[in-house]
Amino acid sequence: MYIIRHIVALNRTASAWLAKSFPRIFSDPKPSYRATLLERVNCDIRDMKPKTILEAGGVDRPVLNLSPNFEFVGLDIEERPNCANLYDSFIVQSIEHPLPVKADIIISFTLLEHVPNNTAAIESIFGALTEGGKTHHYVPSGMHPYSLALRAIGPRLQRFLIPILRPGTENVTGYPAFFNLCTPKAMNDAFRSVGFTDIDIQAFYRANDYFAFFTPAFIIVTFFENACAFFNIRSFASGFVISARKGK
Repeated sequence: MYIIRHIVALNRTASAWLAKSFPRIFSDPKPSYRATLLERVNCDIRDMKPKTILEAGGVDRPVLNLSPNFEFVGLDIEERPNCANLYDSFIVQSIEHPLPVKADIIISFTLLEHVPNNTAAIESIFGALTEGGKTHHYVPSGMHPYSLALRAIGPRLQRFLIPILRPGTENVTGYPAFFNLCTPKAMNDAFRSVGFTDIDIQAFYRANDYFAFFTPAFIIVTFFENACAFFNIRSFASGFVISARKGK
């Protein structure tokens, strides 16, 4: 096991050197998907002056912070001790079920890939929004090589491999991922079918860090990502930010 960890460390060092030396080829483009999501949410906070914002799937790592300007509601299938300090209130349930709250803005970050039934989740989000309310989500895409690899490996083997291949990410990765409707087209169609309007999707293509443990794979995946980005092949994006409005 020591030899494997040493080989992985060497490969990750080599991959990091490539990313630092050739950032236009190997590094994340700017702005990042997180920054893009936050920019959209903050614009709505400024323009809409919402009374209530619900963040789903944040647990004790929410994207937003508490604010005196709105009620911040958290939602997840589990609650952790620090949640009481991060939200004004917290709901323990699946996003797939009808929500016992009305919100002007509903957001999530890397949640929907873990939901088995996103048709139900989108219906739940639509039902919980006030008229004219907005929703924003960052969704890892199901057709990127890392997504295909995750489904092939399965969550049990993931939990074994993550400390070896991606040390330091054990607490934020390894959850079961279904990638139900997790492509730009499928998600766009699902949002539109329940009545959302003004649907806006921005695709992102960089997830090569998942392959940094083996530098040849890191290089191959990077060039695949760059080709998809150049030709705007959104089906193979690493993820996308989707925003939509309830009503006109």
